[in-house]
Amino acid sequence: MKHSHFWTIFIICTLLFLGIAWFFFSHYRALAPVLLPPPRDITEDIPSVNDEPGNSINATDIPLTLPEGFTIEVLAKEVIGARVLALGPHGYIWVSQMQEGVISHVSPEGIVEEVFTGLNHPHGLAFEITNPSLLYIAEETQISKVDIDSADKTFEKVAALPEGGRHVSRTIKFGPDGSLYVSIGSTCDVCEEEDAQVASIQKVNIETGELTPVATGLRNSVFFAWHEVDGSMWSTEMGRDKLGEDLPPDEINTIEAGKKYGWPICYGNNIHDIDFDQKEYIINPCGRDTPPRIELPAHVAPLGIGIIPESTVWPEEYWYDFIVAEHGSWNSPNPVGYQLVRVPVTTDSEGALVVESPEPFISGWLTEDGRALGRPVDVLIRPEGVMYVSDDKAGVIYKISYQSKAMQQEAIDDMVRLDGLMPAGTLPLSTAETNFTIIGEARGTMFFEASFPVELVDDTGLVIASGLATATGDWMTEDFVSMSIALHYTSLPTTPTGILRLHRDNPSGLSENDLMISFPVVFSS
Repeated sequence: MKHSHFWTIFIICTLLFLGIAWFFFSHYRALAPVLLPPPRDITEDIPSVNDEPGNSINATDIPLTLPEGFTIEVLAKEVIGARVLALGPHGYIWVSQMQEGVISHVSPEGIVEEVFTGLNHPHGLAFEITNPSLLYIAEETQISKVDIDSADKTFEKVAALPEGGRHVSRTIKFGPDGSLYVSIGSTCDVCEEEDAQVASIQKVNIETGELTPVATGLRNSVFFAWHEVDGSMWSTEMGRDKLGEDLPPDEINTIEAGKKYGWPICYGNNIHDIDFDQKEYIINPCGRDTPPRIELPAHVAPLGIGIIPESTVWPEEYWYDFIVAEHGSWNSPNPVGYQLVRVPVTTDSEGALVVESPEPFISGWLTEDGRALGRPVDVLIRPEGVMYVSDDKAGVIYKISYQSKAMQQEAIDDMVRLDGLMPAGTLPLSTAETNFTIIGEARGTMFFEASFPVELVDDTGLVIASGLATATGDWMTEDFVSMSIALHYTSLPTTPTGILRLHRDNPSGLSENDLMISFPVVFSS
């Protein structure tokens, strides 16, 4: 009898296990790329920034698909749970590791060092514009600031934040107006919140800690950015769960002060969520809410949003475009997302932004068998034709460049060489003296009457120094000529990094004779 009971229990347990497994794989296959480890280490497939020039060219043997002219490298690996990226002094990239409670920095050569540990879900990072050594950090329940150049690196509380519940990430950024902004996600999937500060974007008074609402009805707008053309604020937004495979759409919103964006009772293009809100209304309860500017497929989980600036390095057809990280689904029958998408942006005759439909930019993190090599999170875009992307599943920070590293370095090395460059090709410059000199050499074809113009700009595009590169030898040659660049600061940089631009002297005025060589710069006092 006992033997019979054993087999009865065994068969029931087996059938129960098989039933659960069938339900999991037939209804929630999207959980597999989230919960299961990557099928292989993506850093073994993608070259490192420290590899020899030429290895970073986008060959067909890497798992990711990139647009023509772009390459991808691994800047840093073993950055567990890498989330928000912020460019700090000396060219270091600071990264939050929310689940680890850690904030690290990464050198231009890709060396990772933990700086702060034991934090409570640290996420948002922002350097003060007027004091680049002052780092603001958003944890789950507070914003603090710390002088990273100080000896003790003591945290000073700036503002209190509500507890997270379901969404614990808090993202911060300084806006064009100099104010600090913070996004605070909802405490639930869908509910009526008691605290008006959650499910919103708030402006922070860094002197008093007071929060002022900017926009509400935002379930989980983790990342946001401002467009350089008109200063408008844009954010990504993740819709609620459990409405099916195709609902509700995820969103990209234009954030306007005082507007409400629908959650919890509305989604998408002002659609009433009758699954949650079953009240009866005389008029549409969503009629006064602001609909999304762009609807994305449901469950792609948009996170980081970056904007490609107008630049002499980025191709003109990419100027002003959004690059958005789709972190990837977890509760959809079929996995979606796991890619970077590009949203083309143009301007109309009146200068207003016109957005087009999103299209894949970099894909391949999701394998054909439904496993994830990684999950992109944040997007940090630089004027010199480089963007950085964090990946919290693979624990990687990627460096994506327009043109291969070999092509870029060959073009620069073939025309201009500067003394004092760091291994990553960055030029450190001090702001301690008003007048300063850079030594190097350039081909004689850069000069006319023994000189050519040079300017130094910060990351806002502000020209902070200008002058001439003067040949110290015979410039009437195609060979390299020693030169001295004398520059004078007319104002101090407002950002910790910038670009040195060397312009070929072109007395003909013909565009085909124009040439500009750029070097990334890090400022120090």
